[in-house]
Amino acid sequence: MDLAMFVGGAWVPARSHATTVATSPATGEALGRVPEGDRDDARAAIVAARSAAPGWAGLTAFERAALMHRVGDVIEARRDQLARTLTLDQGKPLRAEAYDEVDELVTYWRMAAEDGKRLGGLLPNSSSPGKRALLIRRPRGVVGVITPWNWPYTMPAELIAPALAAGNTVVWTPAPSTSVAAVALAECLAEADLPPGVVNLVTGPGPVVGDEIARNPGTDAVAFIGSTATGRLVANAAAGKATLLEMGGNGPIVVLDDADLDRAVEGALVACFLCAGQSCTAGERLLVHSAVRDEFSARLASAVRERVRLGDPFDDATTMGPLNNAAVAAKMDEHVADAVARGATVLTGGARAGSFKTDLYWPPTVLTDVPANALVATDETFGPVAPIVGIGSLDEAIELTNASRYGLLAAIYTADLTKGLAFADAARTGWVNINESSNYWESHLPFGGRSGSDSGLGRVGGAHPMEAFTELQTVIIS
Repeated sequence: MDLAMFVGGAWVPARSHATTVATSPATGEALGRVPEGDRDDARAAIVAARSAAPGWAGLTAFERAALMHRVGDVIEARRDQLARTLTLDQGKPLRAEAYDEVDELVTYWRMAAEDGKRLGGLLPNSSSPGKRALLIRRPRGVVGVITPWNWPYTMPAELIAPALAAGNTVVWTPAPSTSVAAVALAECLAEADLPPGVVNLVTGPGPVVGDEIARNPGTDAVAFIGSTATGRLVANAAAGKATLLEMGGNGPIVVLDDADLDRAVEGALVACFLCAGQSCTAGERLLVHSAVRDEFSARLASAVRERVRLGDPFDDATTMGPLNNAAVAAKMDEHVADAVARGATVLTGGARAGSFKTDLYWPPTVLTDVPANALVATDETFGPVAPIVGIGSLDEAIELTNASRYGLLAAIYTADLTKGLAFADAARTGWVNINESSNYWESHLPFGGRSGSDSGLGRVGGAHPMEAFTELQTVIIS
């Protein structure tokens, strides 16, 4: 099957006619030949977006909203197809996760449509008698969007949908390892019949296509979700433009000695094994008070063995599928081996699973006695691992939380709300959950990293990206 890019309202091959073969992490089968775009393809998409920008910005917010709701309608009609494509291309279990992502995708489009209707300016007082000042919110123009592979539908939507609702046009490049899912989403946009050039999809290597989109003078703003290392490159390339960057996380889950351990175990299961741990909000380290560490560790390991089923993602009983690509699997290999070498104990899992169709299946792993300086506790592992680090107090939990260079999200379990709020006050993260998993978020709320951390700049969620995708124009009436 030959796939195509979507540029200027038409399905086109790469100008060089180069392609790459997309392979399923779940089955190992070839899914199709994906265009390997380059800088010329990105430039053509930017030209198409610039041409479409005045007309799209000239529509009323209500006209744009109607078209965006039409996208939601198409996605709902294609729900089964989209979910299956997601499982094949990304690897997440069909029933346990893929359908949920498709449903959340609809939410993002409908929410942005309605938020766009409410986007307004200001009427401040003028310092001069007889004059009126208007602050009018204008779209930036062309927004470049660069997205990752772990949520290949919803993460593009949380950027593309608000950018469009605010009156911008978009040039989008997805992670190469989930390009098939990206094309499936673009097919929904094409069927919804948005004006040509309003949304453009260019597939290809990030260092080429993504770099061109970020640095090309034809883009007025750049939005990125992905790793910290790549985000820094994007930020440098986009210097001088409005940027929205959501990058890595190493957010801890803190379990104090007064915590409800049943609830904490439930939260850890979601935190560490949703999307096979491939989440920026995953429970990358569990900071557990020494008074309850052994009991918590045993309960968590037992729950994992009983309830987390690694297997064929098309099997309804499967709760966790394979990792998406070889690089993240190799990182799991490295981090688990490093922790064990430093004295950690493997309670369950601990090595890649055999007897599957690919070698990307990593079983859910629980490690205890993990040193605070082990790679699995300091870096973003992005895999299905629960590394348990012992702590002696709330103060130590805060100290370890803030010692990380990341500042995205943290969670704490405690029976004492005062302690929970004290942790929230002190933790330098953009989001804190109290008695809730780190993998809990609400799509309309602002989400992003704290200033000065390696977790990004700006906020996604609901209407909040529109602050980056628009700018205020001052108009004086005399």
